[in-house]
Amino acid sequence: QVRLVESGGGLVQAGGSLKLSCAASGVIFSSDAMGWYRQAPGKQRELVARITSGGSTNYADLVKGRFTISRDNAKNTVDLQMNSLKPEDTAVYYCNLARLPTQYYWGQGTQVTVSS
Repeated sequence: QVRLVESGGGLVQAGGSLKLSCAASGVIFSSDAMGWYRQAPGKQRELVARITSGGSTNYADLVKGRFTISRDNAKNTVDLQMNSLKPEDTAVYYCNLARLPTQYYWGQGTQVTVSS
């Protein structure tokens, strides 16, 4: 079993920065990818960024150049540095672990609110 615990959400003004952290515990495989998703009210959950154990990353177009995902394989943690935040970034952010072929694990979510 895998447990994911997020931290670091909060309220920030537009243009500000926040850093989200996620700690994974349980059985973690080197092939597991980790990432962040978000869900705004009335919208579907969407990918924000993901990273493989080898460090390959991909980002949603809306956050490219503003957000940076990083991972510490030894500590089983994944961080999301969010800069130049916009009101439209307001959402609940979820940590995700993806295990081939089709297993997905989720954290409980952390609220990020960006005021204009």
